[in-house]
Amino acid sequence: MSSNSLSDIKTPPACTADFCLIPLGTPTASVSKEVAEVQRLLKRSGLNYSMHSAGTTVEGSWDEVMKVIGQCHAMLHANGVVRIQSDIRVGTRTDKKQSFDDKVAAVRKILDADEKAVEGP
Repeated sequence: MSSNSLSDIKTPPACTADFCLIPLGTPTASVSKEVAEVQRLLKRSGLNYSMHSAGTTVEGSWDEVMKVIGQCHAMLHANGVVRIQSDIRVGTRTDKKQSFDDKVAAVRKILDADEKAVEGP
């Protein structure tokens, strides 16, 4: 794809992002309060998301996902967190539409087949 202008290059229509915001300089080692605030914001966003032990997976358009991650940063800053580092891993694909639930289900199907093979007839 060649383009004369960066404004001609569109962002992907869909993505899945796994992100972990790491507030630095908080009074205690616990960040559960900040994580709860992020989860409340994600709920209000209307995007599909799932919290796990090391972060959150969120899916939507590239622009929506990046915006909500930025809003999480802005909200925590507004609540007094001075510095935040984030790890973000983003996936896109063009061959089919696939949610993060679909990806997990595909692996579970394989593992279920393994168990049935071990159990035998």
